[in-house]
Amino acid sequence: MSGARTGFADPASIELLSLDVDGVLTDGGITYSASDELKSFTSRDGFGLRLWQRAGGRVAIVTGRGGDAVRRRAEELGITTLLERVSDKAEAVSKLTEQTGVAPERMTHVGDDWPDLALFRLVGYPVAVADAEPLVREHAAWVTPRAGGRGAVRDVVNHLLSARGVLDELATHWTGEAQSER
Repeated sequence: MSGARTGFADPASIELLSLDVDGVLTDGGITYSASDELKSFTSRDGFGLRLWQRAGGRVAIVTGRGGDAVRRRAEELGITTLLERVSDKAEAVSKLTEQTGVAPERMTHVGDDWPDLALFRLVGYPVAVADAEPLVREHAAWVTPRAGGRGAVRDVVNHLLSARGVLDELATHWTGEAQSER
């Protein structure tokens, strides 16, 4: 299929990082216990999201599902913009703008499957995870090196912070190396 969009925003201009859950923050697997739906999140993605927030970026979750595990993870990470059970992700862009004040061209959305394409058409910098459906990868401005639930969100954060020119500066907090020593 052709018709992929061109003319994406500069990744350095992104202010809001919008994330799907199943297949992006998780590997897409869904496990049920007798009373709950269980999801597995990687701590690397969580740390990356904290870095993004530390650098002034905002985070939103836009998911067709939702549930207690998603709400708990969002709360742990200080993510207050959470849109659950979204049947039409294109409508989510206006809600995100309304709730955050960020214009669509200053948003990225990270997705893995066809429902995410609705957001891809509207945000400035759409991103697909490495194991996304081929059509989703085709319509992305950038594709992560790692799969969903396996560090893809951290890849996105590193990519965006690198585009802003602040990734190395943030790393000095942990390395102890001054920027001039590099």
